[in-house]
Amino acid sequence: MKRHVLSLLAALLLMAPMMAHATDGIVMLKGKMMLMKDGQSMPMGKEMMMPNGSKVMKDGTVMMKDGKQMTMKDGDMVKMDGSMMTVKDGMMMKMGGMK
Repeated sequence: MKRHVLSLLAALLLMAPMMAHATDGIVMLKGKMMLMKDGQSMPMGKEMMMPNGSKVMKDGTVMMKDGKQMTMKDGDMVKMDGSMMTVKDGMMMKMGGMK
């Protein structure tokens, strides 16, 4: 039993950096745009250009490279690579139709 607990603890410690990195991005929380980095959140200071060509504005507007525009809702997230995600029931889910 003790061995299983230690194994689980070691696995969690090894996964922590990956989990923190997986949540890096810009998220709409309670109507405010927040920058999430290394598990910390702060208000989004200025618009950001993402590596995939998408531009994220402080008002929650996302302009895609192809000119399509969308407005983020609470729980929507633009990851640091520019891909879109949403949080539903505590789980991250890829948004359909957004790449």
